[in-house]
Amino acid sequence: MSQARELGSGPLGRATASVYTLLITGLLLVLVTAPSAVLVLLLDASPGNLPAMAAVLVPVGPAISAAVFALHDADRAEELSPARAFWRGYRLGVVDALKLWVPYLLAVTVIGFTLVNIELAGVPAGYGLLLLVLGVALTVWVLQALLISALFSFRARDVARLSVYYLARLPLVGLGALAIVIIALGIVVLTLEPILVLAAPVLLWMLVRTSAPLIRDVTTNFTTEGTP
Repeated sequence: MSQARELGSGPLGRATASVYTLLITGLLLVLVTAPSAVLVLLLDASPGNLPAMAAVLVPVGPAISAAVFALHDADRAEELSPARAFWRGYRLGVVDALKLWVPYLLAVTVIGFTLVNIELAGVPAGYGLLLLVLGVALTVWVLQALLISALFSFRARDVARLSVYYLARLPLVGLGALAIVIIALGIVVLTLEPILVLAAPVLLWMLVRTSAPLIRDVTTNFTTEGTP
């Protein structure tokens, strides 16, 4: 008998399975991203450290991809094994995730460096606001891209295009991702960066849930097997 069946199919069993999945996924996220979180805390919040901060955040992208894979797999698998699903998702998706995540980090590093030096550059304040909006939009884009990359076997450049495509095709999904970005920014501003790591499994669970229309559409229109 599978573990999922042992927990039962009623509301209490499903709730227990969800909590267990979030707990295990969260622990694995902490394990994978702990070095990055520690190094971020050790770095001074100065403009000169932005490239170093981007470098230490490189492992976060594959971790997000693996967590998305595990959280999505929990809804479909007969056996409840989030740890196995996490590591399988990490192994399958690490390279593709890095192909999307590293360019994103480079882009937001340039945006961040420009924003902190905007007064020295003597450009209008509206330009800074535009850069801020661009940075948020890129973050929404990369979240959707990592989700698509985690759940489907597409080339990285096709995933990048699909993420842009779905920002226009399914704007409500993009708004859901935007809400998650805003919550994450609020956690960082009001607390400490490591708190975001603890909240990450819940935020990524929200991402998977709000992205259900996107997952269905990709499955219907861009796959031949019928399931992601």
